[in-house]
Amino acid sequence: MFAIIYHFEVHPGKEASFIEAWKNLTQLIYQYEGSLGSRLHKKNNEHYIAYAQWPNRKTWENSGSKLPEEAKEYRKIMKEACTSISTQHELQMIEDLLARNTF
Repeated sequence: MFAIIYHFEVHPGKEASFIEAWKNLTQLIYQYEGSLGSRLHKKNNEHYIAYAQWPNRKTWENSGSKLPEEAKEYRKIMKEACTSISTQHELQMIEDLLARNTF
């Protein structure tokens, strides 16, 4: 398994539009590109961290070409809501001891 950690710095007052666009884009990436999903975490008022999982690095590197047209609009909304978007880490999983969903 392969994981990516992203950092988003969001303009004050744009948090709701950022989160909604992130959710919609992430769902499309999951549905069309083979990701294993993502989690969004809030560090403080302007800083958000997303953790995305992929089956392997190659699937992540090749992603983007299968997305429907609406993904462009979600990306645009996210870019407009943020002062910066960056990839912080690209990680190969060694061990997985997280609890599985039980609900």
